[in-house]
Amino acid sequence: MRRRTVTAGSLEEILQVTAPATAPEQPAPPPAAAAPAAARQDHGLRTEFEFELPRGYVDEAGTVHRHGSMRLATARDELRPQIDLRVKENPAYLSVVLLSQVITRLGTITDVHAGVVERMYATDVAFLQDFYRRVNSEGHTRAAVTCPHCEGGFEVDLSGGRLGES
Repeated sequence: MRRRTVTAGSLEEILQVTAPATAPEQPAPPPAAAAPAAARQDHGLRTEFEFELPRGYVDEAGTVHRHGSMRLATARDELRPQIDLRVKENPAYLSVVLLSQVITRLGTITDVHAGVVERMYATDVAFLQDFYRRVNSEGHTRAAVTCPHCEGGFEVDLSGGRLGES
């Protein structure tokens, strides 16, 4: 059996070839703002989650960025790193590429790429890996913890909410 080798440069070509055929152009629907509020449908699917990094990303100017947001991963997000040459050379790089695709904002930075994730502290990368797993596998950002003093169990929200906030 012959295997086809795919390079990162040909990913878009493959996606275009395998994309479903588009339907003929239809008139655009009216803007959502024009529709009455009662007519809008909210399916209740949360696709973006806020987080607060334990240490924070320090950019070239020395600014610390701690607050950010991550969107739900798509199948394409999970597949794209598999053909990335950096991941083929070093499988541990997969999480860097994957996180760079799903983090939509980090402080004032909106262009989060693999280079940004590479320069994060290991503590923050580990936090983001766990956050990614919770959001995409479990559908929430809560974690069960145990108090080291009283050994009482409770839940905390990893998305950065302060104590006393709802």
